[in-house]
Amino acid sequence: MNNFISIKKNVETEIIVKKSKFICNLIRVESQKEAEESIKKIKKKYYDARHNCVSYRVIEDEQIVEKSSDDGEPSGTAGGPMLNILQKNNLCNVLVIVTRYFGGILLGTGGLVRAYSDATFEAINFAEKIEECIGLEAEVELDYNNLETFKYYCKKNDIYIKDYEYSEKIICKIQLEECNKERLIDDFNTKKVNLINLKFLSKKLIDKSIIK
Repeated sequence: MNNFISIKKNVETEIIVKKSKFICNLIRVESQKEAEESIKKIKKKYYDARHNCVSYRVIEDEQIVEKSSDDGEPSGTAGGPMLNILQKNNLCNVLVIVTRYFGGILLGTGGLVRAYSDATFEAINFAEKIEECIGLEAEVELDYNNLETFKYYCKKNDIYIKDYEYSEKIICKIQLEECNKERLIDDFNTKKVNLINLKFLSKKLIDKSIIK
């Protein structure tokens, strides 16, 4: 797994199918725990709804974890189709909850699959999406007179400077794709980039648009 798509902001959309109301919440989550907490909040918000069907995909320990629930709808008519849409759109770190208020007309299994799928598609199409990858966060220390040169180096080599800390020296938090790690280490060791210290911190999810 290299790149995947996520969303910038949570969105809520609504469709009506044969008098049944389908409210879709598309929520950015970073873990299973965060997803489960969001599910509880939505179920509390729509406590009077007949169904709150769920699907999510999150990245934990560099693996994709998936879960879906039909929440009382006939098996395979809600959570599974919603999850299939997330998979086909390469969406990760996304939770989708479709809340249904029954309108008095039975939709049948095929009708339910289409309704939950359409509700999910509607939210995905409305959402602002971003391409992300698993990258690295590092900390570098440098002299003030080398800052502009380092900024240019980062721009040239697809490295994002996340923040700065100013004291006797400058300490920068940077983010980069894992494939660029060895080049940065080599340039540090050979003084092609003039840093006092380079320390890799952890793996992070990185918005690819900020390092291009």
